Amino acid sequence: MKLTKKLHSCVQLEKDGHVLVIDPGAFSEPDAGLGADALLVTHEHPDHFEEGRLRAALEANPAARLWTLRSVAERLSGAFPGRVHTVGEGDTFTAAGFEVQVHGQLHAVIHPDLPRVTNVGFLVEGSLFHPGDALTVPGVPVETLMLPVHAPWNKIGEIVDYVREVKPQRAVDIHDAYLADLARPVYDHVLGLLAGAPHLRLAAGETDSGR
Repeated sequence: MKLTKKLHSCVQLEKDGHVLVIDPGAFSEPDAGLGADALLVTHEHPDHFEEGRLRAALEANPAARLWTLRSVAERLSGAFPGRVHTVGEGDTFTAAGFEVQVHGQLHAVIHPDLPRVTNVGFLVEGSLFHPGDALTVPGVPVETLMLPVHAPWNKIGEIVDYVREVKPQRAVDIHDAYLADLARPVYDHVLGLLAGAPHLRLAAGETDSGR
């Protein structure tokens, strides 16, 4: 399974000629979802869910399907009947040949005065976990943890503890569009020193086949 990092929290996975894309949001490339056979969206916030990108991907490939939570599915199911699937914690499904398990229920707390939206994480092929905007611990072994390194709802100490709790074989940065290049070495140093798992940063468009 080949991983290609897209901008912010979007990632593309390829296996046996099939392509799966997770979270092609407004901070990802305009064509991030194009070419996908399957699309997964963790939650409704625009940096993870951009309706135009999903519509373009589904229109470009009539065989493509979308799996997501209800708040996103309701926006698209009418335009693509039978191709948009609603999922929640505990569900398992096959998306374009990829085996997927769903973990988690709610977005991380941004502030107590802001309501929490639903958020699900996706464990793909029993090896790569994308948590969306939450520090969900799937409770099963994880080879590659897509790690939300910088967000309005987290701090570096929480991210260190999250890696320690999940215990992946390695962590790969996502949710990094807010983070200035000047600060990246600070995050790299702290995670490398304290998290307890190898830490990898991929530039947008860079690929890796280490799973």
